[in-house]
Order: sequence, then structure tokens, then C-alpha cells
Amino acid sequence: MAGQVPDFEATLRTDTGKGAARQARRNGLVPGVVYGGGEDPIAINVPFNVLFKKLKAGRFLSTLFNLKVDGHDDVRVICRNVQRDVVKDLPTHLDFMRLKRTSKINLFIGVEFTGEEECPGLKKGGILTVVRPEVELVVTAGDIPENITVDLSGLEVGDTITINSVDLPSGAKPTIDRDFVIANIQAPSTLASEDEDEGEEVPADEVPAENVEE
Repeated sequence: MAGQVPDFEATLRTDTGKGAARQARRNGLVPGVVYGGGEDPIAINVPFNVLFKKLKAGRFLSTLFNLKVDGHDDVRVICRNVQRDVVKDLPTHLDFMRLKRTSKINLFIGVEFTGEEECPGLKKGGILTVVRPEVELVVTAGDIPENITVDLSGLEVGDTITINSVDLPSGAKPTIDRDFVIANIQAPSTLASEDEDEGEEVPADEVPAENVEE
């Protein structure tokens, strides 16, 4: 099942050139261009406030968007470059690339955990510690998974879930070659405290006489 692709609205920019770009910025807009996909490039403007909010949210360059421009069909795009002011570090220009349904892209996909009720480790009081709530995968633009699923049923305290132990959606693969950790089931805090207590120093009057140095 494909994940929800967020909309990104823009307006068509009829005037091009440095003068038009400067005027757009004075009007609270950020100029940009959309290219690729076997079609001619088009010039666009996007609201500065909307763009700034999305940039602050993070992973802007690895998020697939459904670009909506009046007079043009919706198209899936990914941002390939954000130019910034060298002094203020604010966005001044965007480059969006159109994607075909068969295009391969890197996206962060959320991790969903199931089988909690059948997990022996959690029943014993273990704690699920999530190391990676999202995993970066290479996926096909036309078949983006909504999430990857990790089945916790049958796992015990101390067990670790790595990327190689998860069934990934068809056609998807991790961007990292090594077998990294997604989550683990840690011992309950009470058990950890008991283990620490066992390591405490024994009072001298409880130490057998043969172990006491004179």
C-alpha cells in the first residue's frame, strides 16, 4: 500500500531572470524551477513561510511531494537543491525534479510494531526501546510503502531487531549496507536494579574469614 504523499502547492512564475526572482522574494515568495520527467522546465514560486516550515521539519530533500501548480497536472517531485543566502542562511531558490512511477528514490519510511500481546519479553515486563522509528530505504516512486512492519511476537528480553530480520516491502532496500539495529527489548528496571544490587560490596563482617587479608 502506497504511503500518503504530501501536497506542495506552488504558483506559475511567468517572468524569469534575476529581476523577477528578486521581486518574488520581496513579495514573500521563493522562486524555483521544476525539471525532468521528459517535459520542459517550468518556473514556479512558493510561499516563503510554507517552505521555511517544511525545511525546519527536516528531511526536506528526502521527502516526495505531490506538486500542484495551476494549469498543470499534479506531478510527483523531489527537491534536489535549496540555494540559501550566504549571510542570512535563508532559502533563495529551489530545484524540483519530476519523477516517473518507475524512478528509484531514497525516502524515510516509518516503522510499525505489531504482536505486542504475543511478545513474551514484554509480558515479563521488558521494555521496547526503539532505536530507529524511521528507516531510509530505496523505493520506487510509484509504489511507496506506508511503513515497514516489525513483528514482536515470540521475542524475549534481550532480543534485538535488526534490518536483516525484517521483511521489507517488495522492491525496497536499505540505503545502509550493514545490518543495523531498529529496536530491542530491554530488561525491566526492577530486574536491572536487582542485578546492580548483586554487584554491591559485601560488608566485612559477612565476608568468610579465609577471604579476609590480615
